[in-house]
Amino acid sequence: MSDVLSAAQEEARRLVEPLGRRWLHLSAVGRKAEVLAPKVGLDVGLLAGACWLHDIGYAPELVDTGMHAIDGARHLRRMGWDERVVSMVAHHSCALLEAEERGLSAALDEFERPPAEYEDAVCFCDMTTGPAGADVSAPDRLDEIEVRYGPDHLVTRFIRRARPEILAAVSRVEGRRSGAARSA
Repeated sequence: MSDVLSAAQEEARRLVEPLGRRWLHLSAVGRKAEVLAPKVGLDVGLLAGACWLHDIGYAPELVDTGMHAIDGARHLRRMGWDERVVSMVAHHSCALLEAEERGLSAALDEFERPPAEYEDAVCFCDMTTGPAGADVSAPDRLDEIEVRYGPDHLVTRFIRRARPEILAAVSRVEGRRSGAARSA
């Protein structure tokens, strides 16, 4: 196991395990990335590390802007984490569109976008894992988010806008994964 990955697991456990159900989702996303990365030719430590950390911004002690992707990425940057991991946390799962909804585009611009294949892979792992850690289809996950937040919530507006890009990212990763399987 890489140093980045083990440190990410420890930091995620410290910040998110007390949040209960959020921990179930986060840890399942991290484990999914550990399996996915070698299948699609990505660095396991970087991808899985980012996936283990993607929701740390929900930890009450990190909340600043109210957008968990930014709050988590700012924490990681302050702690000296690899900027590649920081960028994946900041931009996970179409965060650009959520930042627009929240009026936080300038705050998100503090962070470079990660390479597309990593951004897609984090989105895939996040959006095919349900809130209790079970594997789900991306459309079912998106529907669940809308129901959980309600029809008029900012998160629901963001998810509706992001749906086509999230589904496209998931499809791209599924294509890479099946292409790699055929090559093997």
